[in-house]
Amino acid sequence: MSTTTKDLAWLCRQLKAPSLFAGVERIATRAREENWAHEEFLAACLDREVAARAAHGGEARVRAARFPAHKTLEDFDFDYQRSARREVIAHLGALDFIEERSNVVFLGPPGTGKTHLSIALGIRACGAGHRVAFATAAEWVSRLKAAHDGGRLHEELRRLGRIPLIIIDEVGYVPFEPEAANLFFQLLSARYERASVIMSSNKAFGRWGETFGDDTVAAAMIDRLVHHAEVVVLKGDSFRLRGRDLGKTPDGGT
Repeated sequence: MSTTTKDLAWLCRQLKAPSLFAGVERIATRAREENWAHEEFLAACLDREVAARAAHGGEARVRAARFPAHKTLEDFDFDYQRSARREVIAHLGALDFIEERSNVVFLGPPGTGKTHLSIALGIRACGAGHRVAFATAAEWVSRLKAAHDGGRLHEELRRLGRIPLIIIDEVGYVPFEPEAANLFFQLLSARYERASVIMSSNKAFGRWGETFGDDTVAAAMIDRLVHHAEVVVLKGDSFRLRGRDLGKTPDGGT
C-alpha cells in the first residue's frame, strides 16, 4: 500500500467515511481518464459519501419505524388490484402530503393492499429523510395507555408530534373501549394540521362508530382525519387468496 493510500485510509477513518475510501481509487481512475478538474474530482468523492450516508440513514429509519415487512410501491400488483389508481398512488409516492402535513386513508376489505401501500409509502418516506413510526391501531392504543397510566401522555403526544409520519394500521378489526377511543382521538387531534397520518381500515367511515363505541367521537375523528387527506378506497378479493378455490372440498374430505 502506497503512502498516499495509507494517508487516504487514515483520513477517511478520521472522517468516518468508509464508503469514500472504498470508491476513491475508481473515481480517481475515471478522473485521470477524463481529465477532470480538481473540483470535479472532489465533488464526485463527496457525492459518493453523501449518497452512502443517505442510504444508510434510510435503512436506520426503516429499522426504527418497525415495519412488519418490507414492501415497495414497485412491488404492488396494480393489475390485480384495479381499484387502486396508479396516478393517485404515484402522486402519494411523491410524498408531498408529508410536506403539506396532510393524511392518507386506505379503506377496503382485508387483503386488498391497504397495509402494503401504507408500508411502501412509509419506506419511501424513510428513504427521503423522514422519520416514520408504524403500529396497528391496537398497538398505538396500548402505547398511549401506558403513557397515560404513567402520567406521560402529554409528553408522549408531543414526542410523537416530532415524527413527520405515523402509520396506523388495522383500524376497525378490534372494537375500542371508551378510554381507548379517547386516547386515539387525542392522538389524531394532536397531529391535526401539524404532522401526517397514514391510516388503514376495513370499515367504511359510516361504521366507525362500531369501532369507537360512539358515533359522535367517531365523527369528530373522521372530521380531523379527512379534512386534509387523500382517501383511497380499495375493492375486490384478497391478494392472499389469489389462485385458491375455497369452494373445493379437500381430497378425502366430506
